[in-house]
Amino acid sequence: MLWGVYFHTVSLVGLLLSSLVFIGASLTSLNCGLVYVIEWEIFSLSSCSVVVTLVYDWISTLFLGVVLFISSMVMYYSGDYMDGDKSYNRFMYLVFAFVLSMSALIVSPNLISILLGWDGLGLISYVLVIYYQNEKSANAGMLTVLSNRVGDVGILLSISLLFMLGGWNFIFYGEYLGEDFFLMKVFVCVAAMTKSAQIPFSAWLPAAMAAPTPVSALVHSSTLVTAGVYILIRFSSALEGSLVQTFLLIVSCLTMFMAGLGANFEFDLKKIIALSTLSQLGVMMGILALGFSDLAFFHLLTHALFKALLFMCAGVIIHSVKEYQDIRNMGSLVLCMPLTSVCMNLANLALCGMPFLAGFYSKDLILEVVFMSQVNFLVFFLYVLSTGLTVCYTFRLVYYSLSCTPNMGSMVLISENYSMMMGGILVLSVGAVSGGSILAWVVFPESYMICLGFFFKILALLVSVIGGLLGYVINMISVSSSLKMMSFYYYVVFMGSMWFMPILSTLSLSSWSLRGGSVFFKVGDKGWSEYFGGEGSFYELMMCSKYLQFSQENMVMIYMKGVFLWVVIVFLIFVM
Repeated sequence: MLWGVYFHTVSLVGLLLSSLVFIGASLTSLNCGLVYVIEWEIFSLSSCSVVVTLVYDWISTLFLGVVLFISSMVMYYSGDYMDGDKSYNRFMYLVFAFVLSMSALIVSPNLISILLGWDGLGLISYVLVIYYQNEKSANAGMLTVLSNRVGDVGILLSISLLFMLGGWNFIFYGEYLGEDFFLMKVFVCVAAMTKSAQIPFSAWLPAAMAAPTPVSALVHSSTLVTAGVYILIRFSSALEGSLVQTFLLIVSCLTMFMAGLGANFEFDLKKIIALSTLSQLGVMMGILALGFSDLAFFHLLTHALFKALLFMCAGVIIHSVKEYQDIRNMGSLVLCMPLTSVCMNLANLALCGMPFLAGFYSKDLILEVVFMSQVNFLVFFLYVLSTGLTVCYTFRLVYYSLSCTPNMGSMVLISENYSMMMGGILVLSVGAVSGGSILAWVVFPESYMICLGFFFKILALLVSVIGGLLGYVINMISVSSSLKMMSFYYYVVFMGSMWFMPILSTLSLSSWSLRGGSVFFKVGDKGWSEYFGGEGSFYELMMCSKYLQFSQENMVMIYMKGVFLWVVIVFLIFVM
Protein backbone atom coordinates (compact mmCIF):
# COMPACT_ATOMS: atom_id res chain seq x y z
CA MET A 1 0.00 0.00 0.00
CA LEU A 2 2.92 2.34 0.67
CA TRP A 3 4.00 2.05 -2.98
CA GLY A 4 0.44 2.64 -4.12
CA VAL A 5 0.07 5.82 -2.05
CA TYR A 6 3.38 7.36 -3.12
CA PHE A 7 3.50 6.11 -6.70
CA HIS A 8 2.91 9.62 -8.11
CA THR A 9 5.74 11.06 -6.00
CA VAL A 10 8.19 8.35 -7.06
CA SER A 11 7.19 8.91 -10.69
CA LEU A 12 7.62 12.67 -10.33
CA VAL A 13 11.14 12.40 -8.94
CA GLY A 14 12.32 9.59 -11.22
CA LEU A 15 10.91 10.92 -14.49
CA LEU A 16 11.87 14.53 -13.73
CA LEU A 17 15.49 13.60 -13.00
CA SER A 18 15.60 11.48 -16.17
CA SER A 19 14.15 14.40 -18.11
CA LEU A 20 16.87 16.76 -16.86
CA VAL A 21 19.55 14.21 -17.76
CA PHE A 22 18.27 13.81 -21.33
CA ILE A 23 17.81 17.56 -21.85
CA GLY A 24 21.39 18.08 -20.67
CA ALA A 25 22.56 15.33 -23.03
CA SER A 26 20.71 16.98 -25.94
CA LEU A 27 22.40 20.33 -25.25
CA THR A 28 25.79 18.60 -25.19
CA SER A 29 25.01 16.73 -28.39
CA LEU A 30 23.81 19.91 -30.10
CA ASN A 31 26.87 21.86 -29.00
CA CYS A 32 29.50 19.22 -29.83
CA GLY A 33 27.74 17.42 -32.70
CA LEU A 34 27.84 14.07 -30.88
CA VAL A 35 25.65 11.13 -31.87
CA TYR A 36 25.74 7.81 -29.99
CA VAL A 37 24.48 4.69 -31.75
CA ILE A 38 24.07 1.44 -29.79
CA GLU A 39 23.37 -1.71 -31.75
CA TRP A 40 22.70 -5.32 -30.77
CA GLU A 41 22.64 -7.99 -33.46
CA ILE A 42 19.99 -10.64 -32.79
CA PHE A 43 20.57 -12.89 -35.80
CA SER A 44 21.62 -12.70 -39.45
CA LEU A 45 19.35 -13.79 -42.30
CA SER A 46 20.65 -14.00 -45.91
CA SER A 47 23.40 -11.44 -45.23
CA CYS A 48 20.77 -9.15 -43.65
CA SER A 49 21.26 -8.58 -39.93
CA VAL A 50 18.24 -8.23 -37.65
CA VAL A 51 19.41 -5.74 -35.04
CA VAL A 52 18.03 -3.63 -32.21
CA THR A 53 19.41 -0.12 -32.62
CA LEU A 54 19.27 2.88 -30.29
CA VAL A 55 20.33 6.34 -31.42
CA TYR A 56 21.02 9.24 -29.07
CA ASP A 57 21.33 12.48 -31.02
CA TRP A 58 20.06 15.92 -30.11
CA ILE A 59 16.62 15.31 -31.64
CA SER A 60 15.88 12.05 -29.80
CA THR A 61 17.31 13.18 -26.45
CA LEU A 62 15.56 16.56 -26.53
CA PHE A 63 12.20 15.02 -27.46
CA LEU A 64 12.69 12.30 -24.84
CA GLY A 65 13.48 14.93 -22.22
CA VAL A 66 10.29 16.87 -23.02
CA VAL A 67 8.20 13.65 -23.00
CA LEU A 68 9.59 12.61 -19.60
CA PHE A 69 9.09 16.12 -18.19
CA ILE A 70 5.43 16.20 -19.22
CA SER A 71 4.95 12.58 -18.06
CA SER A 72 6.32 13.41 -14.60
CA MET A 73 3.84 16.28 -14.24
CA VAL A 74 0.94 14.19 -15.53
CA MET A 75 1.65 11.27 -13.19
CA TYR A 76 1.98 13.62 -10.23
CA TYR A 77 -1.30 15.24 -11.32
CA SER A 78 -2.89 11.77 -11.42
CA GLY A 79 -2.24 11.37 -7.70
CA ASP A 80 -5.13 13.77 -7.04
CA TYR A 81 -7.24 13.07 -10.12
CA MET A 82 -7.35 9.28 -9.64
CA ASP A 83 -7.49 9.44 -5.85
CA GLY A 84 -9.95 6.87 -4.54
CA ASP A 85 -10.00 4.85 -7.76
CA LYS A 86 -10.06 1.12 -7.08
CA SER A 87 -7.56 0.40 -9.84
CA TYR A 88 -5.15 3.23 -9.02
CA ASN A 89 -2.05 1.01 -9.17
CA ARG A 90 -3.10 -0.55 -12.47
CA PHE A 91 -3.68 2.89 -13.97
CA MET A 92 -0.27 4.18 -12.92
CA TYR A 93 1.51 1.08 -14.22
CA LEU A 94 -0.28 1.43 -17.57
CA VAL A 95 0.68 5.10 -17.89
CA PHE A 96 4.27 4.24 -17.01
CA ALA A 97 4.29 1.47 -19.64
CA PHE A 98 2.87 3.96 -22.12
CA VAL A 99 5.75 6.35 -21.46
CA LEU A 100 8.28 3.52 -21.84
CA SER A 101 6.75 2.54 -25.20
CA MET A 102 7.04 6.13 -26.44
CA SER A 103 10.65 6.28 -25.21
CA ALA A 104 11.45 3.07 -27.12
CA LEU A 105 9.96 4.57 -30.29
CA ILE A 106 11.90 7.83 -29.95
CA VAL A 107 15.36 6.24 -29.69
CA SER A 108 14.76 3.57 -32.38
CA PRO A 109 16.08 4.39 -35.87
CA ASN A 110 15.41 0.82 -37.00
CA LEU A 111 12.10 -0.39 -38.45
CA ILE A 112 12.42 -3.71 -36.60
CA SER A 113 13.11 -2.27 -33.15
CA ILE A 114 10.63 0.58 -33.67
CA LEU A 115 7.82 -1.99 -33.63
CA LEU A 116 8.40 -2.47 -29.89
CA GLY A 117 7.38 1.11 -29.17
CA TRP A 118 4.93 1.44 -32.07
CA ASP A 119 2.82 -1.60 -31.15
CA GLY A 120 3.25 -0.87 -27.44
CA LEU A 121 1.65 2.54 -27.92
CA GLY A 122 -1.27 1.03 -29.83
CA LEU A 123 -1.91 -1.75 -27.33
CA ILE A 124 -1.60 0.32 -24.15
CA SER A 125 -3.64 3.18 -25.62
CA TYR A 126 -6.46 0.68 -26.21
CA VAL A 127 -6.27 -0.54 -22.61
CA LEU A 128 -6.31 3.05 -21.32
CA VAL A 129 -9.21 4.15 -23.53
CA ILE A 130 -11.39 1.28 -22.25
CA TYR A 131 -10.29 1.96 -18.66
CA TYR A 132 -13.78 2.95 -17.43
CA GLN A 133 -15.28 -0.27 -18.87
CA ASN A 134 -18.55 0.97 -20.33
CA GLU A 135 -20.05 0.71 -23.80
CA LYS A 136 -18.85 4.14 -24.94
CA SER A 137 -15.29 3.36 -23.84
CA ALA A 138 -15.41 -0.05 -25.54
CA ASN A 139 -16.55 1.47 -28.85
CA ALA A 140 -13.94 4.24 -28.67
CA GLY A 141 -11.21 1.74 -27.82
CA MET A 142 -12.13 -0.52 -30.71
CA LEU A 143 -12.13 2.41 -33.16
CA THR A 144 -8.74 3.53 -31.82
CA VAL A 145 -7.03 0.16 -32.01
CA LEU A 146 -8.43 -0.78 -35.42
CA SER A 147 -7.42 2.57 -36.92
CA ASN A 148 -3.91 2.17 -35.56
CA ARG A 149 -3.67 -1.39 -36.88
CA VAL A 150 -3.78 0.05 -40.41
CA GLY A 151 -0.58 1.93 -39.60
CA ASP A 152 0.97 -1.21 -38.13
CA VAL A 153 0.38 -2.98 -41.44
CA GLY A 154 2.10 -0.07 -43.21
CA ILE A 155 5.17 -0.47 -40.99
CA LEU A 156 5.27 -4.25 -41.59
CA LEU A 157 5.05 -3.80 -45.36
CA SER A 158 7.80 -1.15 -45.17
CA ILE A 159 10.00 -3.66 -43.35
CA SER A 160 9.56 -6.17 -46.16
CA LEU A 161 10.39 -3.56 -48.84
CA LEU A 162 13.44 -2.18 -47.00
CA PHE A 163 14.86 -5.72 -46.91
CA MET A 164 16.30 -4.99 -50.38
CA LEU A 165 18.89 -2.63 -48.87
CA GLY A 166 20.23 -5.32 -46.54
CA GLY A 167 19.15 -3.64 -43.31
CA TRP A 168 16.40 -1.69 -41.60
CA ASN A 169 18.24 1.33 -40.17
CA PHE A 170 16.16 3.82 -42.16
CA ILE A 171 17.89 6.80 -40.55
CA PHE A 172 21.08 5.96 -42.49
CA TYR A 173 19.40 5.15 -45.81
CA GLY A 174 17.62 8.42 -46.55
CA GLU A 175 19.79 9.33 -49.55
CA TYR A 176 19.42 5.82 -51.04
CA LEU A 177 15.61 5.75 -50.94
CA GLY A 178 14.89 7.00 -54.46
CA GLU A 179 11.90 6.48 -56.70
CA ASP A 180 12.44 2.71 -56.53
CA PHE A 181 11.19 2.91 -52.94
CA PHE A 182 8.12 5.03 -53.70
CA LEU A 183 5.78 2.31 -52.41
CA MET A 184 7.68 2.11 -49.13
CA LYS A 185 7.37 5.89 -48.68
CA VAL A 186 3.62 5.59 -49.24
CA PHE A 187 3.38 2.88 -46.56
CA VAL A 188 5.38 4.94 -44.06
CA CYS A 189 3.24 8.00 -44.84
CA VAL A 190 0.02 6.01 -44.28
CA ALA A 191 1.40 4.65 -40.99
CA ALA A 192 2.21 8.19 -39.83
CA MET A 193 -1.23 9.42 -40.92
CA THR A 194 -2.99 6.77 -38.83
CA LYS A 195 -0.96 7.53 -35.71
CA SER A 196 -1.35 11.30 -36.12
CA ALA A 197 -5.05 10.98 -37.10
CA GLN A 198 -4.93 12.69 -40.48
CA ILE A 199 -7.85 12.39 -42.93
CA PRO A 200 -9.35 9.78 -43.40
CA PHE A 201 -8.19 8.32 -40.05
CA SER A 202 -9.26 11.30 -37.89
CA ALA A 203 -12.31 9.79 -36.18
CA TRP A 204 -10.40 7.90 -33.49
CA LEU A 205 -8.75 10.96 -31.91
CA PRO A 206 -11.88 12.65 -30.45
CA ALA A 207 -13.27 9.20 -29.60
CA ALA A 208 -10.18 8.50 -27.48
CA MET A 209 -11.43 11.18 -25.05
CA ALA A 210 -13.24 8.32 -23.28
CA ALA A 211 -9.95 7.74 -21.43
CA PRO A 212 -9.24 9.48 -18.08
CA THR A 213 -8.09 13.10 -18.45
CA PRO A 214 -4.44 12.47 -17.38
CA VAL A 215 -4.20 9.97 -20.25
CA SER A 216 -5.65 12.56 -22.64
CA ALA A 217 -3.08 15.09 -21.45
CA LEU A 218 -0.28 12.62 -22.18
CA VAL A 219 -1.65 11.12 -25.41
CA HIS A 220 -2.56 14.42 -27.09
CA SER A 221 0.51 16.39 -26.10
CA SER A 222 3.70 14.40 -26.52
CA THR A 223 3.13 10.67 -27.03
CA LEU A 224 0.70 8.75 -29.25
CA VAL A 225 -0.43 11.40 -31.75
CA THR A 226 3.08 12.85 -32.13
CA ALA A 227 4.57 9.46 -33.02
CA GLY A 228 3.50 9.80 -36.67
CA VAL A 229 5.00 13.29 -36.98
CA TYR A 230 8.23 12.11 -35.34
CA ILE A 231 8.55 9.16 -37.74
CA LEU A 232 8.13 11.47 -40.73
CA ILE A 233 10.73 13.87 -39.28
CA ARG A 234 13.17 10.95 -39.25
CA PHE A 235 12.13 10.02 -42.81
CA SER A 236 12.17 13.65 -44.05
CA SER A 237 15.36 13.27 -46.11
CA ALA A 238 13.84 10.32 -47.99
CA LEU A 239 10.60 12.19 -48.74
CA GLU A 240 12.21 15.24 -50.36
CA GLY A 241 11.12 15.79 -53.94
CA SER A 242 8.63 12.92 -53.82
CA LEU A 243 4.95 12.94 -54.77
CA VAL A 244 4.28 11.73 -51.22
CA GLN A 245 5.10 15.25 -50.01
CA THR A 246 2.43 16.80 -52.22
CA PHE A 247 -0.15 14.27 -51.11
CA LEU A 248 0.78 14.81 -47.45
CA LEU A 249 0.52 18.60 -47.83
CA ILE A 250 -3.03 18.42 -49.22
CA VAL A 251 -4.20 15.92 -46.59
CA SER A 252 -2.68 17.88 -43.70
CA CYS A 253 -4.24 21.16 -44.84
CA LEU A 254 -7.67 19.54 -45.14
CA THR A 255 -7.24 17.95 -41.69
CA MET A 256 -6.27 21.29 -40.19
CA PHE A 257 -9.30 23.00 -41.72
CA MET A 258 -11.72 20.19 -40.84
CA ALA A 259 -10.59 20.08 -37.19
CA GLY A 260 -10.81 23.86 -36.78
CA LEU A 261 -14.29 23.90 -38.31
CA GLY A 262 -15.51 20.99 -36.16
CA ALA A 263 -14.22 22.53 -32.92
CA ASN A 264 -16.39 25.61 -33.50
CA PHE A 265 -19.53 23.45 -33.35
CA GLU A 266 -18.49 21.09 -30.53
CA PHE A 267 -19.73 21.43 -26.94
CA ASP A 268 -17.71 18.68 -25.22
CA LEU A 269 -14.78 20.34 -23.43
CA LYS A 270 -12.30 17.53 -23.98
CA LYS A 271 -13.33 17.00 -27.61
CA ILE A 272 -12.77 20.69 -28.38
CA ILE A 273 -9.21 20.39 -27.06
CA ALA A 274 -8.78 17.10 -28.96
CA LEU A 275 -9.84 18.78 -32.20
CA SER A 276 -7.39 21.60 -31.51
CA THR A 277 -4.69 18.91 -31.23
CA LEU A 278 -5.80 17.53 -34.59
CA SER A 279 -5.57 21.01 -36.10
CA GLN A 280 -2.02 21.52 -34.79
CA LEU A 281 -1.00 18.09 -36.07
CA GLY A 282 -2.15 19.26 -39.48
CA VAL A 283 0.11 22.32 -39.08
CA MET A 284 3.09 20.08 -38.26
CA MET A 285 2.39 17.68 -41.13
CA GLY A 286 1.93 20.56 -43.55
CA ILE A 287 5.23 22.28 -42.79
CA LEU A 288 6.92 18.88 -42.81
CA ALA A 289 5.53 18.24 -46.29
CA LEU A 290 7.05 21.54 -47.42
CA GLY A 291 10.48 20.24 -46.38
CA PHE A 292 11.00 22.11 -43.10
CA SER A 293 11.41 19.21 -40.67
CA ASP A 294 13.20 21.39 -38.10
CA LEU A 295 10.17 23.70 -37.85
CA ALA A 296 7.86 20.70 -37.49
CA PHE A 297 10.02 19.39 -34.62
CA PHE A 298 10.09 22.85 -33.01
CA HIS A 299 6.29 23.13 -33.09
CA LEU A 300 6.03 19.54 -31.85
CA LEU A 301 7.89 20.49 -28.65
CA THR A 302 6.18 23.81 -27.96
CA HIS A 303 2.74 22.33 -28.68
CA ALA A 304 3.41 19.52 -26.19
CA LEU A 305 3.99 22.01 -23.39
CA PHE A 306 0.84 24.11 -23.71
CA LYS A 307 -1.46 21.27 -24.81
CA ALA A 308 -0.64 19.17 -21.72
CA LEU A 309 -1.38 22.27 -19.61
CA LEU A 310 -4.70 22.81 -21.40
CA PHE A 311 -5.86 19.25 -20.77
CA MET A 312 -4.81 19.35 -17.12
CA CYS A 313 -6.75 22.60 -16.57
CA ALA A 314 -9.76 20.98 -18.25
CA GLY A 315 -9.40 18.00 -15.89
CA VAL A 316 -9.56 20.27 -12.83
CA ILE A 317 -12.67 21.98 -14.22
CA ILE A 318 -14.39 18.67 -15.01
CA HIS A 319 -13.46 17.40 -11.54
CA SER A 320 -15.09 20.45 -9.95
CA VAL A 321 -18.39 20.61 -11.88
CA LYS A 322 -19.70 17.14 -11.03
CA GLU A 323 -17.86 15.48 -13.96
CA TYR A 324 -19.80 17.45 -16.60
CA GLN A 325 -17.95 18.00 -19.87
CA ASP A 326 -20.55 20.10 -21.70
CA ILE A 327 -19.33 23.71 -21.77
CA ARG A 328 -22.94 24.92 -21.80
CA ASN A 329 -23.22 23.68 -18.21
CA MET A 330 -20.33 25.86 -17.06
CA GLY A 331 -19.80 29.62 -17.00
CA SER A 332 -18.21 32.28 -14.76
CA LEU A 333 -15.54 29.84 -13.63
CA VAL A 334 -13.07 32.71 -13.59
CA LEU A 335 -14.75 33.88 -10.36
CA CYS A 336 -14.68 30.46 -8.69
CA MET A 337 -11.38 29.08 -10.02
CA PRO A 338 -9.10 32.09 -10.64
CA LEU A 339 -5.78 30.22 -10.68
CA THR A 340 -7.03 27.48 -13.02
CA SER A 341 -8.59 30.13 -15.27
CA VAL A 342 -5.31 32.04 -15.50
CA CYS A 343 -3.37 28.90 -16.43
CA MET A 344 -6.03 27.82 -18.92
CA ASN A 345 -5.96 31.24 -20.57
CA LEU A 346 -2.17 31.02 -20.80
CA ALA A 347 -2.49 27.70 -22.63
CA ASN A 348 -5.27 29.06 -24.87
CA LEU A 349 -3.29 32.14 -25.81
CA ALA A 350 -0.20 30.01 -26.50
CA LEU A 351 -2.37 27.87 -28.78
CA CYS A 352 -3.53 30.98 -30.64
CA GLY A 353 0.07 32.15 -31.12
CA MET A 354 -0.05 35.12 -28.73
CA PRO A 355 3.25 37.01 -29.03
CA PHE A 356 6.02 35.85 -26.70
CA LEU A 357 4.20 32.78 -25.40
CA ALA A 358 5.38 29.26 -26.32
CA GLY A 359 3.17 28.78 -29.37
CA PHE A 360 4.12 32.14 -30.93
CA TYR A 361 7.75 31.27 -31.66
CA SER A 362 6.90 28.14 -33.65
CA LYS A 363 3.47 28.90 -35.10
CA ASP A 364 4.24 32.40 -36.34
CA LEU A 365 7.48 31.20 -37.90
CA ILE A 366 5.66 28.33 -39.64
CA LEU A 367 3.02 30.68 -41.08
CA GLU A 368 5.64 33.12 -42.36
CA VAL A 369 7.65 30.31 -43.96
CA VAL A 370 4.45 29.04 -45.63
CA PHE A 371 3.73 32.54 -46.94
CA MET A 372 7.25 32.65 -48.39
CA SER A 373 7.05 29.18 -49.95
CA GLN A 374 5.83 28.37 -53.44
CA VAL A 375 2.43 26.97 -52.48
CA ASN A 376 -0.82 27.18 -54.42
CA PHE A 377 -3.74 29.36 -53.41
CA LEU A 378 -5.68 26.45 -51.84
CA VAL A 379 -2.90 25.62 -49.37
CA PHE A 380 -2.36 29.31 -48.59
CA PHE A 381 -6.09 29.88 -48.04
CA LEU A 382 -6.47 26.81 -45.80
CA TYR A 383 -3.51 27.85 -43.63
CA VAL A 384 -4.86 31.38 -43.17
CA LEU A 385 -8.44 30.22 -42.56
CA SER A 386 -7.35 27.51 -40.10
CA THR A 387 -5.37 30.09 -38.13
CA GLY A 388 -8.51 32.22 -37.77
CA LEU A 389 -10.63 29.19 -36.84
CA THR A 390 -8.14 28.25 -34.10
CA VAL A 391 -8.53 31.63 -32.41
CA CYS A 392 -12.28 31.51 -33.01
CA TYR A 393 -12.92 28.21 -31.19
CA THR A 394 -10.46 29.17 -28.45
CA PHE A 395 -12.37 32.36 -27.59
CA ARG A 396 -15.63 30.44 -27.91
CA LEU A 397 -14.31 28.00 -25.29
CA VAL A 398 -13.24 30.88 -23.05
CA TYR A 399 -16.65 32.50 -23.35
CA TYR A 400 -18.71 29.41 -22.56
CA SER A 401 -16.56 28.02 -19.75
CA LEU A 402 -14.96 31.00 -18.05
CA SER A 403 -16.84 34.25 -18.64
CA CYS A 404 -20.53 33.79 -19.54
CA THR A 405 -23.37 33.57 -17.02
CA PRO A 406 -23.10 30.54 -14.71
CA ASN A 407 -25.15 27.52 -15.74
CA MET A 408 -24.04 25.01 -13.10
CA GLY A 409 -26.44 23.14 -10.86
CA SER A 410 -27.17 24.29 -7.33
CA MET A 411 -25.33 21.35 -5.75
CA VAL A 412 -21.99 21.94 -7.50
CA LEU A 413 -19.13 22.68 -5.10
CA ILE A 414 -16.43 24.36 -7.18
CA SER A 415 -12.96 24.32 -5.69
CA GLU A 416 -9.35 24.19 -6.80
CA ASN A 417 -8.12 22.83 -3.49
CA TYR A 418 -6.06 20.09 -5.17
CA SER A 419 -2.42 20.53 -4.24
CA MET A 420 -0.96 17.91 -6.61
CA MET A 421 -3.12 18.95 -9.55
CA MET A 422 -2.32 22.63 -9.15
CA GLY A 423 1.38 21.89 -8.60
CA GLY A 424 1.69 20.14 -11.97
CA ILE A 425 -0.36 22.86 -13.67
CA LEU A 426 1.82 25.68 -12.31
CA VAL A 427 5.05 24.00 -13.44
CA LEU A 428 3.68 23.47 -16.94
CA SER A 429 2.45 27.09 -16.99
CA VAL A 430 6.08 28.18 -16.77
CA GLY A 431 6.79 25.96 -19.79
CA ALA A 432 3.84 27.43 -21.70
CA VAL A 433 5.20 30.96 -21.12
CA SER A 434 8.96 30.53 -21.52
CA GLY A 435 9.36 27.15 -23.26
CA GLY A 436 9.04 28.57 -26.76
CA SER A 437 11.75 31.22 -26.35
CA ILE A 438 14.16 28.79 -24.67
CA LEU A 439 13.66 26.17 -27.40
CA ALA A 440 14.05 28.85 -30.08
CA TRP A 441 17.46 29.80 -28.66
CA VAL A 442 18.49 26.15 -28.45
CA VAL A 443 17.12 24.74 -31.73
CA PHE A 444 17.66 27.84 -33.91
CA PRO A 445 20.82 29.65 -32.79
CA GLU A 446 20.74 31.27 -36.24
CA SER A 447 17.30 32.64 -37.03
CA TYR A 448 15.39 32.15 -40.29
CA MET A 449 15.63 34.97 -42.81
CA ILE A 450 12.04 36.12 -43.42
CA CYS A 451 11.36 38.59 -46.23
CA LEU A 452 7.67 39.48 -46.50
CA GLY A 453 5.61 42.49 -47.44
CA PHE A 454 3.68 44.46 -44.83
CA PHE A 455 0.35 42.78 -45.63
CA PHE A 456 1.72 39.23 -45.33
CA LYS A 457 3.66 40.19 -42.20
CA ILE A 458 0.53 41.30 -40.33
CA LEU A 459 -1.80 38.76 -41.98
CA ALA A 460 -1.47 36.15 -39.19
CA LEU A 461 -2.14 38.79 -36.50
CA LEU A 462 -5.04 40.27 -38.48
CA VAL A 463 -6.70 36.87 -39.01
CA SER A 464 -6.23 36.02 -35.32
CA VAL A 465 -7.90 39.25 -34.17
CA ILE A 466 -10.84 38.75 -36.54
CA GLY A 467 -11.20 35.10 -35.45
CA GLY A 468 -11.13 36.03 -31.78
CA LEU A 469 -13.80 38.71 -32.21
CA LEU A 470 -16.04 36.38 -34.20
CA GLY A 471 -15.59 33.54 -31.71
CA TYR A 472 -16.56 35.70 -28.76
CA VAL A 473 -19.24 37.98 -30.22
CA ILE A 474 -21.12 35.40 -32.33
CA ASN A 475 -21.46 33.08 -29.35
CA MET A 476 -22.80 35.92 -27.23
CA ILE A 477 -25.50 36.34 -29.88
CA SER A 478 -26.17 32.60 -30.29
CA VAL A 479 -26.73 32.12 -26.57
CA SER A 480 -29.55 34.66 -26.54
CA SER A 481 -31.22 33.64 -29.81
CA SER A 482 -32.49 30.40 -31.29
CA LEU A 483 -31.59 28.85 -34.62
CA LYS A 484 -34.42 30.29 -36.68
CA MET A 485 -33.25 29.21 -40.11
CA MET A 486 -33.46 25.42 -39.96
CA SER A 487 -32.17 25.23 -43.53
CA PHE A 488 -28.70 25.68 -42.02
CA TYR A 489 -29.22 22.64 -39.79
CA TYR A 490 -27.73 20.13 -42.21
CA TYR A 491 -24.67 22.31 -42.83
CA VAL A 492 -24.14 22.64 -39.09
CA VAL A 493 -24.40 18.88 -38.65
CA PHE A 494 -21.97 18.29 -41.53
CA MET A 495 -19.38 20.76 -40.23
CA GLY A 496 -19.80 19.83 -36.58
CA SER A 497 -19.47 16.08 -37.15
CA MET A 498 -15.99 16.21 -38.73
CA TRP A 499 -17.52 15.88 -42.20
CA PHE A 500 -19.35 12.65 -41.14
CA MET A 501 -15.98 10.98 -40.61
CA PRO A 502 -16.94 9.10 -37.40
CA ILE A 503 -19.92 7.59 -39.25
CA LEU A 504 -17.86 6.81 -42.35
CA SER A 505 -15.18 5.16 -40.21
CA THR A 506 -17.62 2.94 -38.31
CA LEU A 507 -21.09 2.29 -39.73
CA SER A 508 -20.20 2.65 -43.41
CA LEU A 509 -17.40 0.07 -43.08
CA SER A 510 -19.19 -2.38 -40.82
CA SER A 511 -22.81 -2.16 -42.02
CA TRP A 512 -22.34 -4.39 -45.09
CA SER A 513 -20.42 -7.06 -43.23
CA LEU A 514 -22.86 -6.94 -40.30
CA ARG A 515 -25.85 -7.15 -42.65
CA GLY A 516 -24.29 -10.06 -44.55
CA GLY A 517 -23.42 -11.76 -41.28
CA SER A 518 -27.01 -11.35 -40.09
CA VAL A 519 -28.38 -12.97 -43.26
CA PHE A 520 -25.87 -15.79 -43.07
CA PHE A 521 -26.71 -16.30 -39.38
CA LYS A 522 -30.45 -16.53 -40.10
CA VAL A 523 -30.22 -18.67 -43.23
CA GLY A 524 -27.16 -20.67 -42.28
CA ASP A 525 -26.58 -21.01 -38.54
CA LYS A 526 -30.24 -20.72 -37.61
CA GLY A 527 -31.57 -22.19 -40.86
CA TRP A 528 -30.40 -25.03 -43.08
CA SER A 529 -27.27 -25.87 -41.13
CA GLU A 530 -29.44 -26.35 -38.06
CA TYR A 531 -31.88 -28.55 -39.99
CA PHE A 532 -29.17 -30.76 -41.47
CA GLY A 533 -26.70 -30.25 -38.65
CA GLY A 534 -26.83 -30.40 -34.90
CA GLU A 535 -30.48 -29.57 -34.19
CA GLY A 536 -31.87 -31.71 -37.05
CA SER A 537 -29.77 -34.74 -36.13
CA PHE A 538 -30.72 -34.33 -32.50
CA TYR A 539 -34.41 -34.17 -33.41
CA GLU A 540 -34.25 -37.36 -35.55
CA LEU A 541 -32.30 -39.19 -32.87
CA MET A 542 -34.83 -38.14 -30.25
CA MET A 543 -37.73 -39.40 -32.39
CA CYS A 544 -36.00 -42.78 -32.89
CA SER A 545 -35.34 -42.99 -29.19
CA LYS A 546 -38.97 -42.13 -28.49
CA TYR A 547 -40.25 -45.00 -30.69
CA LEU A 548 -37.73 -47.39 -29.17
CA GLN A 549 -38.71 -46.36 -25.67
CA PHE A 550 -42.39 -46.77 -26.53
CA SER A 551 -41.74 -50.27 -27.83
CA GLN A 552 -39.80 -51.21 -24.70
CA GLU A 553 -42.15 -49.81 -22.09
CA ASN A 554 -45.72 -50.65 -23.27
CA MET A 555 -46.85 -54.20 -24.21
CA VAL A 556 -45.52 -57.70 -23.43
CA MET A 557 -47.24 -58.85 -26.64
CA ILE A 558 -44.57 -57.07 -28.68
CA TYR A 559 -41.88 -59.17 -27.00
CA MET A 560 -43.89 -62.36 -27.56
CA LYS A 561 -44.36 -61.53 -31.24
CA GLY A 562 -40.72 -60.73 -31.51
CA VAL A 563 -39.68 -64.07 -29.97
CA PHE A 564 -42.12 -65.96 -32.21
CA LEU A 565 -40.81 -64.15 -35.27
CA TRP A 566 -37.21 -65.03 -34.42
CA VAL A 567 -38.14 -68.71 -33.85
CA VAL A 568 -39.85 -68.85 -37.25
CA ILE A 569 -36.83 -67.24 -38.95
CA VAL A 570 -34.38 -69.67 -37.31
CA PHE A 571 -36.61 -72.66 -38.20
CA LEU A 572 -36.81 -71.60 -41.84
CA ILE A 573 -33.05 -71.17 -41.99
CA PHE A 574 -32.42 -74.71 -40.68
CA VAL A 575 -35.07 -76.30 -42.89
CA MET A 576 -33.67 -74.68 -46.02
